[in-house]
Amino acid sequence: MDILRLLDELNTLAVERPQGVGPLVWGLNKDEISMQIAKIRASLPQELKVAASTVRESERIIGTAREDATSTLESARKESEKIVAEARKEADRILEEARLQQERMVAESEILKLSKAQAEEIRNAADRDSIQVRRGAEKYAMDVLNQLESVVGKVATTIDRGKQEMQGPDLVPAGTRSN
Repeated sequence: MDILRLLDELNTLAVERPQGVGPLVWGLNKDEISMQIAKIRASLPQELKVAASTVRESERIIGTAREDATSTLESARKESEKIVAEARKEADRILEEARLQQERMVAESEILKLSKAQAEEIRNAADRDSIQVRRGAEKYAMDVLNQLESVVGKVATTIDRGKQEMQGPDLVPAGTRSN
């Protein structure tokens, strides 16, 4: 639980937006409630304030990491689509070139057989190249995802460590401390 956030909510309900008449809210004094909330804040251990700050920073880092991951994935997707499109365009150009060459050699059957084999080889090479380029783009995207997973794991570890520190023997649950 974020005790600082709960204190803010209590302050809002009891002091900033109370339901009542004048300075009295259901028989309570707004100034006294505000003073008690300030005392509670002042008596909170510094570790709790640091932990709350750490949690907020972790949430900010996670949000930034998500935005970066989304941006990187979109960029990788666009780059892979561009590479695949270029590979297809090159394959089409090579195939068209092979077709034109084949038409010039139609007169001789031996040359025709050779050109068909060469065109098939070129097409297969282009197909292999496009598959290889796509795999490279997918590997790049996987590497980015793995890096993001590592960052998110570190943030989760930091959060867990903060939770464990907050549950340590020095902290007494609220309501059990004697005044």
